Amino acid sequence: MSGEPIIIIGTGLAGYSTARELRKLDSEIPLHIVSGDTGYSYSKPMLSNAIARGQEPYDLPNATAEKMADSLNAKIWTEREVTGIGPAEHVVELGGEGIRYRKLVLAVGARQMRLEFEGDAADAVMSVNDLEQYAAFREAITGQRRIAIIGAGLIGSEFANDLIAGGYEVDVVEPFSHPLGRLVPAAVGEALRKALADLGVRWHLGLTCESIERGAKGYRLTLSDGSNLEVDAILSAVGLVPRTELASAAGLATGRGIKVNRNLETSAPGIFALGDCMEVEGLLLPFVMPIMHAARALARNLTEDITALRYPVMPVVVKTPAHPIVVSPPAPDAPGRWEVESGEEGVRAVYLDAADRPLGFTLTGTRVSEKNALAREVPPVLE
Repeated sequence: MSGEPIIIIGTGLAGYSTARELRKLDSEIPLHIVSGDTGYSYSKPMLSNAIARGQEPYDLPNATAEKMADSLNAKIWTEREVTGIGPAEHVVELGGEGIRYRKLVLAVGARQMRLEFEGDAADAVMSVNDLEQYAAFREAITGQRRIAIIGAGLIGSEFANDLIAGGYEVDVVEPFSHPLGRLVPAAVGEALRKALADLGVRWHLGLTCESIERGAKGYRLTLSDGSNLEVDAILSAVGLVPRTELASAAGLATGRGIKVNRNLETSAPGIFALGDCMEVEGLLLPFVMPIMHAARALARNLTEDITALRYPVMPVVVKTPAHPIVVSPPAPDAPGRWEVESGEEGVRAVYLDAADRPLGFTLTGTRVSEKNALAREVPPVLE
């Protein structure tokens, strides 16, 4: 198998980062990369604040697939669907064509969760999870004024800030009592709510969208309290679901994501996974820094320099310039309590265990300057 390539499925941050890290270690090993889209290299986090930066969708890519192929000394297949994997045969099926691999990397990411709505315009709800979807969203809102966002998690909140800064009217519908409800304590969410409300964002908290109907102009949303919103476009930002279907069909172990060990290897020898599709020791971490750490470890494992994945403290910066926020969440289900200080300068919330040791934190406003000091106090995400 020495002449067969390493194949990476996916040209997002995880796939391209793995390829770059691999090339730092080995410039000649055959490398093929398969993309379901055009294979542009771009930073997906930049999608949710491009309007405020004055950027059009196709200003965001920094390289085409052709340029990436040259820089990585790789063959890149674009707009090709992987229809199956044969772990025993070491084969990837591209339509009717079988490509043998030396080792295989699944960097297939996650898809936007889709909610079901009543009404004749349920199909009008848009989501943004890649450059092409973002370009379609920007086209849909050009010349429009009123945008509804369903979901006030990290992505929904970032889009709310970006759209209001771009001159749109924004309504946000969220079942939690405060934005970022799954990530932060209520005081942090309330600080963000107020800052964006001061800019004009209209919040509909503790509510869900029940139906969407077409109107004479735009759409009418009916919320769970019976109230209505009249809008021109609807963006859903209710969370991500790891893409596990390809792995599951090939017999690989899956849970919430594609299960891997600390070497990033799946239950099938020679097949690895990383990024938004990956689950390691029960953790799903759809953020930039975990991907970068995983890519470095995986590149070494692909070259037989066996390296266990480790995650340091990796605070997440929420791109809401109306009220800056940084989050370093405690481990899921870690017993403890939030200790919260609120003031004009922002919120400082630290998650403490029974012995008053910090396990995580959230900082807002000017208190984000305390990030580095607190990061030295909390334990690594994965030792």
